[in-house]
Amino acid sequence: MTRTLFRNARIVLPQFILDGSVLVEDGKIVDVDAGELANADETVDCQGRYLMPGVIDDQVHFREPGLTHKEDLSTASHACAAGGVTSFLEMPNTKPAAITVEGVRQKEAIAAQKSIVNYGFYIGATPSNLEELAKASDVPGIKIFIGSSTGDLLVDDQETLERIFAETTLPICAHCEDEATVRANMDRLVGTSDIADHSRIRDERAAMIATARATDLARRHKHRFHVLHVSTAAELTLLQNADPYITAEICLHHLFFNVDDYARLGSRIQMNPSIKTKADNEGLWQGLLDGTIQVLATDHAPHTLQEKRQPYPASPSGLPAVENSLALMLDQVNQGKCSLLQVASWMSDAPARVWGMVGKGRIDVGYDADLVLVDMDEARTIRDAEQHTKTCWSPWDGETLRGWPTATYIGGRRVWSQADGFDEQHRGSKLKFDHARGGFWKTMDGIGV
Repeated sequence: MTRTLFRNARIVLPQFILDGSVLVEDGKIVDVDAGELANADETVDCQGRYLMPGVIDDQVHFREPGLTHKEDLSTASHACAAGGVTSFLEMPNTKPAAITVEGVRQKEAIAAQKSIVNYGFYIGATPSNLEELAKASDVPGIKIFIGSSTGDLLVDDQETLERIFAETTLPICAHCEDEATVRANMDRLVGTSDIADHSRIRDERAAMIATARATDLARRHKHRFHVLHVSTAAELTLLQNADPYITAEICLHHLFFNVDDYARLGSRIQMNPSIKTKADNEGLWQGLLDGTIQVLATDHAPHTLQEKRQPYPASPSGLPAVENSLALMLDQVNQGKCSLLQVASWMSDAPARVWGMVGKGRIDVGYDADLVLVDMDEARTIRDAEQHTKTCWSPWDGETLRGWPTATYIGGRRVWSQADGFDEQHRGSKLKFDHARGGFWKTMDGIGV
């Protein structure tokens, strides 16, 4: 057995921060208040830095297979490790799309060969794959594109949606923008080349209609449902009362950017759902702080800068974010906007509970030792050329943040450090999902082991 002692750490536990040591044995946490001289094969002196649970990003687009000129599972997982992200859940809209159980297994096989962090893959819904959705298991859940997709992945027919919610058992998540509203706005603004019109086409009304529709389906069918990338403060009115079937998330770009930033950043912040107003930024922050929203994710969706520089509307929607997500939030902690405990909840514990990830999401006895060491005093500037994502750019290029991950561990093994770079021999593991534990609202004490 291999034992590693993380000593002299400020340990970010679910309810408080403890000064002490964490003992890891064969990849599992065996003591969260170990003595400074506990018997170990290796000792990591944390030098008073914070030890946090590894980030779990439950919404990414890593482009493999089919679009690997933008990203692949090797480059994306390296970006994850450098950003303190130890596990990811990837969306099905690759080429081919992961709309069968076999398609998901093929992506898992690629990840087993290429990913240096842990992984899971959603199965995508189509108008005609209900049988595949019903038999799927050992996956995080079903992804529905209720608007904003291409090919077979668009599902906006009410009868089909009713059947998916009624006849499947896996938790469901959805991209909620009403397709009819988006198309009507596109017709009204046909011929535009103004990037700011993207937010007029994918407006608040499109988001509200689709989110109301999806949450109604979830409540009527008593089916666990996760609202992806809430982009408007108005949607919070649909989520404010704690509901045993519904959880929701916000993505970083909807917190940090608004329509006033199009003049400065152009298509770098072109996203679906679109960036909204400053008032929406403020409302979404409040939704996180008061618990209306449970999860913070990235929707990492890279395109090359050449693609993004095409005139609107030829420019594609999507931006890279995984390697800067934790640092962006640590900087907010330093500014007094939120606490480290809240960041650990939003980015680690909550996604683990929503998707039933066994042994993940917190520092506790029995949990996997997926950890990130953080220096809250380090200041670093984000630079396009220094990004590990294949596209080598960030919408936060040039921004200086205070608070950065300095080392990332998976199962107690260091996979990246600022000093020594990556462990190229390490490969992540397929995540284990136990949906019988009931999801976020039934696992207040953590998903467990």
